[in-house]
Formats: sequence, C-alpha cells, structure tokens
Amino acid sequence: MNPDSGVTWVLSIILLTFTIKAILLWPTMKQLRSSRKMAQLAPKLQEVRQRYKNDQTKMAEESQKVYKDAKVNPLAGCLPMLIQIPVFIGLFHVLRSFNRTGEPGGMGGGGLGMTAEENRNTANYIFSPDHVQSFLDARFFGVPLSSSMSMGEDQLAAFAENGLDFARWQVIVVAVPLVIFVAVITHFNARLSLARQKDRQASGKVTAPTGDNADMMKMQQDMMGKMMLWMMPAFTIFTGWIWTIGLLVYMAANVGWSFVQMQLVYRKMDAEEAQEEEEKAALARANAPQVGARKADRRTKSERRDVVAPATGSTSARAARREAFEQRVDALPAIEPQDRDFVYLSNAERKALGSDKRVEYDLARDGFEARNPEVAAAAAAAGAEGVGRQWVLDRVKDRYNT
Repeated sequence: MNPDSGVTWVLSIILLTFTIKAILLWPTMKQLRSSRKMAQLAPKLQEVRQRYKNDQTKMAEESQKVYKDAKVNPLAGCLPMLIQIPVFIGLFHVLRSFNRTGEPGGMGGGGLGMTAEENRNTANYIFSPDHVQSFLDARFFGVPLSSSMSMGEDQLAAFAENGLDFARWQVIVVAVPLVIFVAVITHFNARLSLARQKDRQASGKVTAPTGDNADMMKMQQDMMGKMMLWMMPAFTIFTGWIWTIGLLVYMAANVGWSFVQMQLVYRKMDAEEAQEEEEKAALARANAPQVGARKADRRTKSERRDVVAPATGSTSARAARREAFEQRVDALPAIEPQDRDFVYLSNAERKALGSDKRVEYDLARDGFEARNPEVAAAAAAAGAEGVGRQWVLDRVKDRYNT
C-alpha cells in the first residue's frame, strides 16, 4: 500500500482511534462497575441525606463512610472522559495544523500566515516535513484530508499552487455525509444509554429520585437526557463545517466504535450483575435457618439462668402473635420477582459474615426493602414482636406460589 495515499492516512487515523478506544476499554469497564455500585448505594445515601439534611458536614462524613465501606470511589466514573478530552483536543490541533496557510485566526483553520512553500517544509509536531507533504497531498474521494468546508480562499489557493486543484463544493460533498453520520450515531449512542437507564429504574436495579428534591432531580435528569439526545448531535452539525476531513474521519471512527462497544459492554455488565445476584441469593439461602433444624444454644449456664422464659415469649405465645399477624400479612402484595430468593438474616448470622459479604447483604436488604416497602414494614413489625421477619417473607412467598 502506498504510504502517501489518502487511503493509507485514513486507515492510520481509524486504527489510531481504535487503539485509543481499546486502551480506554478497561477504565470504561471500571467506570460502569463503579456506576452500578453507586446505584446500589443510592438508598443508603438517600437515607444519609434525609437524616443529616441540616448538617452538611456530617452528611459528607457519613456519605464518605458509605463509599469506604462499599469500596467505591465516586470519582472513578470521570476517568475515561478526562482521558479522552486531551486526546481529542490534541488530535484536533495536530490535524488542523497540517495546513498553516491563510491568515492567523482565520475561520476554522490553523492558519499561521505561512506560504504554501513554508507550510510544506515545516514540521508539524512529531511529523517531519516529508510527512507534512505526504498528508497535504493525500486525497480522500478527491479532496485533501486537511481541507474543511469553511477554509478560506487563501488556503484553497495554497492547495492549487501545489497542483491540488479542487473546489469547495467537492469538500462539502465529502464532509456533509461524515458530519451526518457522526451526528446520527451520537444520537443513537445517547438513546441506547438512556433506554438502559430507564429499564434499570423500571426493574428496580436503579433507584429513582426520592425525597424532598425528587421532582427537581427528575427534571435535571430529563434535561440532561434531552441534551444528550439532541444538543450533542446538533452541536456536531453546527460545528462540523470547521472540521477538517481528517478530523471527521476520526470522529466517525470514534462514535462507530462506541456504538458497538456500548452494546457489548452492557451485555457483559448485565451478565456480571446476574451472576452477582445469584451469588447473593445462594449466600442468603446457605445462611438461612433450615426448617426444623435445632439451633445450638451457645449461652453460658449463668446466662441461661438469668433469662426468664416468658420474656422472650413461649411457643404458644409466639403462635398467638403470629396468628394476630396473619390477617395483616395476607393482605400484603406479592414480592417483586427479582426478590423472591431474598432471605432475612438474624443479627448473629449477619455478624458471622465477612466484611465484604456483610456489605453485599446490607445492599441486597436495602434494595429489597426499597422495592417492597409494605412487606418490609410488616417484617420489621413482626421482628419487633418476636414473630420473626423471615416468617413474614415465607408466608407471602407461599401464598403467591400456591
């Protein structure tokens, strides 16, 4: 393949883009995992905000404690974007600086007032004069890669001086389809992301805004969604006329890769989340008390003597309290499908878990109670009366499974 041909330069730009995106794949995956954990922490963080809404310092301290216990860094989600911004700006500047003819500050170009001869014999950062000449002479569908729809007449004349005779309309014919492609795929990328967010909120995997500022937060989310769907594509269309053909090729490769990557990454994230939920359910089942099993009494003799049997309630008294609860429990709605395997653990069983598993159980419990508030309230009341929280869950599950 001719190293000076336009196809070679276009493939070089595309492969450079794919390489950068591949390098950023790991931090992107980390960002999504962090976002998923942040969503799981939302009920706890909302509780902290409500509890300490009049004490901003205490709210910040408790929020940091929640992040620390869950081993989540709230800033991790910003890393991929922080990396991509300087890459985009750098590539934009380098591609624009191949053509430095024209007046400084001219419309859309990197004009430095150089003559055509000076421009061809001046290096462009890491690119030698030979590379500059190669890029300037490279054509893509008959127009130079360093040309743009908004380039001045002096820049067009500089190309003509070097035997590259073309008209502005030819640049427009090549550039406009690229601009439209970038805008359309940007829109579909945003639509895919927003659709996923709505689906996760509908399924209870992401908590919708609650509390005093719920309406304002929802309005902000809707506004951000509209900006992603329409403002970013519109920005691409309105500014695309100043972009060089080479930069438009980079943008097209970038959004095209992102469209495919998002679908593949989301599938992997969903599979990981399903596996985590299965592991949590298996852990809860493994730690749940077995029906008919006799628990070992680890109290000392003195502790047993100090406990009066009626204080905890006899078997008949507990049965009477359960009978009083039955009417309330039988009026409860069904448990959400994704929560059918959830099991309440006793305080002793929870303490026996490792720190990581304890955090996972707490998150699972908070999510269950957020999605099933009536069942959770009845379970809390039953636990306070000595009837048992898990008894409420078992009765509701049995009623709807029969």
